[in-house]
Amino acid sequence: MATTYLRRAYSSFAVHILDIPPRLLAFLMFLLVLSLPVTKPTEHILLLLIQASIMAIFACSWDLLVGRTGQISLGHALFFGLGAYITALLWFHYDLPVWVTIPISVLIVTGLAPLIGFPCLRVKGPYLALVSMALPIIVVSLISYFRDYTQGERGIAGLPGFFPSLPYGQRFVAEYFLTLFLLLVSSVILYRIANSRTGIVFVSILDDELASKACGINITKYKLMAFTISGLFAALAGAVSAHLLASGRSVTTASLDANLSFMVVIVAIFGGIGTMYGPIIAAYILQLIDQYVLVKIWNVPSEYHMLLFIIVIIILVLKWPRGVAKFVTDELDDLQEEREIEERGKHIWKRYRRKKRSPTPEA
Repeated sequence: MATTYLRRAYSSFAVHILDIPPRLLAFLMFLLVLSLPVTKPTEHILLLLIQASIMAIFACSWDLLVGRTGQISLGHALFFGLGAYITALLWFHYDLPVWVTIPISVLIVTGLAPLIGFPCLRVKGPYLALVSMALPIIVVSLISYFRDYTQGERGIAGLPGFFPSLPYGQRFVAEYFLTLFLLLVSSVILYRIANSRTGIVFVSILDDELASKACGINITKYKLMAFTISGLFAALAGAVSAHLLASGRSVTTASLDANLSFMVVIVAIFGGIGTMYGPIIAAYILQLIDQYVLVKIWNVPSEYHMLLFIIVIIILVLKWPRGVAKFVTDELDDLQEEREIEERGKHIWKRYRRKKRSPTPEA
């Protein structure tokens, strides 16, 4: 009985993961990050990995909006910053616990996302990108204007953590597994949406908006849906980030900064736009390069990091325009095809030898 269940489990695993290179790559990446705490990394490495998990959730939300519907957003930090600021304000003014402020802030941003997305849908292409860039600047101005309530540029510090009862060293590990769990759940949900009927409609809008409208698809409805879903997960990343040790448990206007919006674009392009698994892999790679290789090993000043990333993206677009993760999965596809052709060739050769040995009937 046990062997039967094991055989069925392995068959299901082989069909749904092993035979699909993108899922295999994502599965191997998940096993790698899941086993990292066993090696007892330093607190600095754990902080980087926590930040990478948050950035991965943020990048996946951007990838759904841009990579599936083609709605170019260069101000996606708006949803991230709103999620962080709302959860901080709920704690600061109403003293609500962290497990209550995060769901409320995510729900509020989810309700605001269609209101934000509706005027954005009036423009297209580069004009949409410019409008999306202006929205975080407007929110920063409002935070500065209502500084008596929002604390202005000083921000809000001293937010509560997720695991206050644990010792300081164990909080890093606990927060690491928490963000990894949220990344797993978020990526699975976004992947299911991207491959559902709704996701197919998103891609049809990306391919040909006029043809989709001619087929009777409500373009405005599905674009607002993409804005809402994308804003939900971006707000989740921002709200969780506000309470993590990796961010110092503080919220400032830096969470609405243009550099954050540009960084999520770089992560998605580096991994592969429209792949969903590419931004996750790229988030970990770029975070380690940004905060460990450039800082600890090469000692590059922080103001040059963005410039280096832009140069890398330009080279990458020329070399691998579909991203690093897509290039790796294409190579896995090629290996799989070569293996199947080789096996087929061996089978044909054996059948030919067997036929040659058998006596042929005389005419």
